Amino acid sequence: MNGLPPPYDQLAARFARVYKHQRKWARRTAVTCFRIYEKDLPDHPLIVDWYDGEAVVWAFDRTRNETEADEVAWLDGVTAACAVGLGITVQQVHLKKRRKQAGRQSDGPGQYEKVATTGGARTVSEQGLNFEVNLDDYLDTGLFLDHRPTRAAVRSEAAGRDVLNLFAYTGAFTCYAAAGDARTTTTVDLSNTYLAWAERNLALNGFRVGPQHRIVRADCLRWLATAASAGPTYDLIVCDPPTFSDSTAMEKPFIIDRDHPWLLERCAKLLRPGGILYFSTNSRAFALEGEPPGLSGAEISATSVPEDFRNRKIHRCWRWEKKSP
Repeated sequence: MNGLPPPYDQLAARFARVYKHQRKWARRTAVTCFRIYEKDLPDHPLIVDWYDGEAVVWAFDRTRNETEADEVAWLDGVTAACAVGLGITVQQVHLKKRRKQAGRQSDGPGQYEKVATTGGARTVSEQGLNFEVNLDDYLDTGLFLDHRPTRAAVRSEAAGRDVLNLFAYTGAFTCYAAAGDARTTTTVDLSNTYLAWAERNLALNGFRVGPQHRIVRADCLRWLATAASAGPTYDLIVCDPPTFSDSTAMEKPFIIDRDHPWLLERCAKLLRPGGILYFSTNSRAFALEGEPPGLSGAEISATSVPEDFRNRKIHRCWRWEKKSP
């Protein structure tokens, strides 16, 4: 049949079946990057995402791999199954390892840490916009697929508004806001690497950094600590913070589960009456300690997680509006 030994022949068949189903939906929704597999089978703890003709495979620790040789054989089998099932070459399968590190708030290494230097950037499209992704050099690719519906929501509400994108990463939310005819956008992140990436993403969509689309290099927590009292204010804020930060703006490390009231209160102060705040977190243990002061709204996680994600708890997301005085 496909030349693969069991159980990799069944794994390849599963990839092929899901891809055939998902690509029809993807064409209808103008999406070229989507999830194919998400730890569906206990013996194969993997996440497989499709990036417009190539696949990114995140492999998690597998208890059945008792020796290094077992691990290598498994990863080789997974790579081959992915190539066969998706009809691509093994060179188009980008394999990454994720391991839980003691003392970290997420699977590490850190999502922004460089792990290679291939220079393998390419452009993909999503819902009519273009984005640069890098499938090899970082643990993550530059485009978080689980925020696709929320990006679309931001575009639909951005017209005529001043938009603030905090913890902006590569600026995908900024591009959606600009495409939605935002009056201005402000993109804040600490990393020069990712702000340069955000600028390239804006350029890919016909926007230029300048007075209308500002990019600010700053620790978002330090920036918020002063901006909340000094202004300016905004009509729409996107806040997707890390679960953990050692920012010097805080007397102790920032942990989203514990410190989100501080963060959300400062975001609320930056909102004009009638303004909108989108807040999202990937923390699995997160419990919201009440609505931010002066805001009203609801959790929208049921609709913000895209339909191609089997894990419906990949993130949690809220949408709040600033009450009129």
